[in-house]
Amino acid sequence: MDKKAQGFTLIELLVVIAIIAILMAILMPTLNRAREQGRRAVCLANLRQLTLAWLMYADENDGNIISGDAGDTLVRNGAGRMPPWIGKCWHDNYTSGAQLPEESQLDGIKQGGLWSYTREAKVYRCPTGTKGELVTYAAMDSVNGRYRDGTYVGSSGKRVGRTVLWLTRMSEIVVPGPAYRLVYIDEGWVTPDSFAVHYVRAQWWDDPPVRHGDGTNVSMADNHVEYWKWTGSDTIKAGRERQRSHGADIIPETAAGRDDLHKVQTYTWGRVGY
Repeated sequence: MDKKAQGFTLIELLVVIAIIAILMAILMPTLNRAREQGRRAVCLANLRQLTLAWLMYADENDGNIISGDAGDTLVRNGAGRMPPWIGKCWHDNYTSGAQLPEESQLDGIKQGGLWSYTREAKVYRCPTGTKGELVTYAAMDSVNGRYRDGTYVGSSGKRVGRTVLWLTRMSEIVVPGPAYRLVYIDEGWVTPDSFAVHYVRAQWWDDPPVRHGDGTNVSMADNHVEYWKWTGSDTIKAGRERQRSHGADIIPETAAGRDDLHKVQTYTWGRVGY
């Protein structure tokens, strides 16, 4: 009787390794999609909680909307001096990748007017956001954000109607209603002021954030949240190429790209001015 141990041959080992490699190639995309769906769900939950705090602030402050201009405090159309929703959480050289210490970022979050309604720092950050940054969401220009030429003031020098465009009070969200007005967007990194969107031009101002599988998460003034998947290849290309940067305003090149931009503009301002 042959008592020598029987082992695998080289060919058998190679076959097993090949089978494992094939299975991994099949399973990894599925696992990655499942992981991303989980992270997307957490991000959407954060936006819902953040927007609830935004609504609670307005409810306890006579309907006044908190300043969406991060790190700043401005007089808003006779509504008084509104605190910013967050204090300064970004480094002065943020476009080059520089970051504030996390302790300083946390102080900036706590200085914001929403902290007393949230009390959880993790709500301000998407789990897939830039590592080391505690804030990855931005309020839109239209929700009491920063004044910019061509939005708050028209090209003729006359003020654009506040009721439809710049929102300083909840009562101004009339047409379209709260379900069609953006509040927060997942930028994926910390930036100063609010998310800039053109009103009178068919072009991007801030670059389209490409997040969570070629789209981004957003919240509305009625506190429902949505995942928007970009349909334009030019929208996705521009967003990917301009991570942590901003160059000349992007003009969409395709019909789908123009649809992406038009949707953001309409949900920001309630209409477009071109």
